[in-house]
Amino acid sequence: MKQIVELTVNGEPYEVAVDPHRTLLEVLREEIGLTGSKEGCGLGSCGACTVIIEGKAVLACLTLALTVRGKEIRTVEGLAKGQEFSVLQKAFIEHGAIQCGFCTPGMLMSATALLSKNPHPNNDEIKKAISGNLCRCTGYAKIVEAIRSVADNIQKT
Repeated sequence: MKQIVELTVNGEPYEVAVDPHRTLLEVLREEIGLTGSKEGCGLGSCGACTVIIEGKAVLACLTLALTVRGKEIRTVEGLAKGQEFSVLQKAFIEHGAIQCGFCTPGMLMSATALLSKNPHPNNDEIKKAISGNLCRCTGYAKIVEAIRSVADNIQKT
């Protein structure tokens, strides 16, 4: 039996009727139309579906939509401001951290969550933050470089 769920995604309110077994990833893609988060494995192993919920990187394929009622959800579509890419998105482009692009949304979201909690991570902290995100093209070095460049350019406070 479907239940009405109110979600706030990228600052916008949504009200959707969902079956209790539907995942957040399914609702984001099929009901709301935000297809940036990808389903790679459906088992929580690849990280392609990573979103940020209440500031924490979360696997949307393992999260039931009913459990995020009333929580702030941010997807890769919420990183850019209008047509202007975020600093992190620009860094991925500049450093060649995007190859096939399938892992990119999840990598961006994991990196965004990291930088919001720790604006000056070291390389080990960066690697740990993206360790749940698999890159099929093995572009990890460039991904770490991109994240590192953003961290290095954040004003030290």
